[in-house]
Amino acid sequence: MNDGIDRRGVLGLGAGAAIAAAMPAQAARRAPFLWGAATAGHQVEGNNVNADIWLLEQVTPTVFAEPSGDACDSLYRWREDVAIVKALGLNCYRFSVEWSRIEPSPGQFSQAYLDHYTRIVDHCRSLGLAPVVTFNHFTCPRWFAAAGGWENKDAPDLFARYCDRVARAMGAGISHALTFNEPNLALGGSWAAKPPPQAFFDKMAASVAAAAKASGSNRFSLLNGGDPVPMIPGVTASHVQAREAIRAARGDLPIGMSLAIPDNVAVGSDSGIERKRAEIYGPFFDVMDKDDFVGVQTYGQAYVGRDRDVEAPASAPRGADGKEWFPAAIGNVLRYVHKATGKPVMVTENGLDASDDATRQRFIPEAVASVQAAMRDGVPVLGYIHWSLLDNFEWFSGYGPKFGLVAVDRKSFKRTPKPSAHVLGQIAKAGGVR
Repeated sequence: MNDGIDRRGVLGLGAGAAIAAAMPAQAARRAPFLWGAATAGHQVEGNNVNADIWLLEQVTPTVFAEPSGDACDSLYRWREDVAIVKALGLNCYRFSVEWSRIEPSPGQFSQAYLDHYTRIVDHCRSLGLAPVVTFNHFTCPRWFAAAGGWENKDAPDLFARYCDRVARAMGAGISHALTFNEPNLALGGSWAAKPPPQAFFDKMAASVAAAAKASGSNRFSLLNGGDPVPMIPGVTASHVQAREAIRAARGDLPIGMSLAIPDNVAVGSDSGIERKRAEIYGPFFDVMDKDDFVGVQTYGQAYVGRDRDVEAPASAPRGADGKEWFPAAIGNVLRYVHKATGKPVMVTENGLDASDDATRQRFIPEAVASVQAAMRDGVPVLGYIHWSLLDNFEWFSGYGPKFGLVAVDRKSFKRTPKPSAHVLGQIAKAGGVR
């Protein structure tokens, strides 16, 4: 059971002519607009046995609806995934490198896996696809969690050492690098309109304790499995050191990190919206001063009351499934992030869980139109990367949610592009919506 708690609610406890015309002239000359789809290693590769999350899936009790298992078998079928991205007419593929595969034990680096991920980068380049690579997409090695995770005083050095190895192996071919995926997501829990029941937190604590025992440690610390507040200083310091390590390997590689940011809407004259922004985004904005861009990941709106988010008003538009419907949230967030940081922005994730693909077919053009509107307002947007390429393992919720442009048969692993995949592909080939 997952108690009806969705992926983002729990983890968040919390181009063509049209686009080129909307971009600043200098940016348009520098690089083409990126149209892409994203995956994450643990969610698609399968059998990521040395990862902290894998262990949490296996222990008793566990908060996971089901284990990740073979996932989408992308560890071996990655060429199929890349071929689909190319066939759709996109020009970018975002994927992550799994730290636990590259450094399964402290200081023991796998040349075979460095070569594996380098082959993905090189293959993308050979097909004319820009590889946007995430160095940490939630998961870490089990040994890292058992040593204190991001609360360990050595965490920044350990993470930077890993990033150095990755950047030296494949940095020459990477288009854009993201040090972290949504490291602020867990902070959002203190503002959640409907936090999970206490039973969930009790089970999570028991699960983490079981993982510590299985690791022969008195602790097992991971960002989405406990109180994130004491972990954030280690994460932000790790970002800074990782950025330096990556730049030392390739000085001209654009570097940023992605943040989970809904379209926050103030409710009432005493709304705590600015306090929420300072708490949830401020610590990360503060260390992104030397970054090249900000990755933006948006899945809707959040209505911010005095001390926490509140339910959407009855007047809020809703889709056929009853969920709030506001694809234009992404454009509003792009405006906010650029104003707050002064940085170029990239949509590194945007999408929705929809079992009826017709909903996604409606969503994509409206979302892209909002991105184009932000660009016409002067926001420098580098690209639009949809989440997700595949229906995959959605963390605590298992394989129930359907975020993918491509359906994956759970037994044969056959990939079947949905109509929405072709909608995005046609928009990309046309250079935007008209």
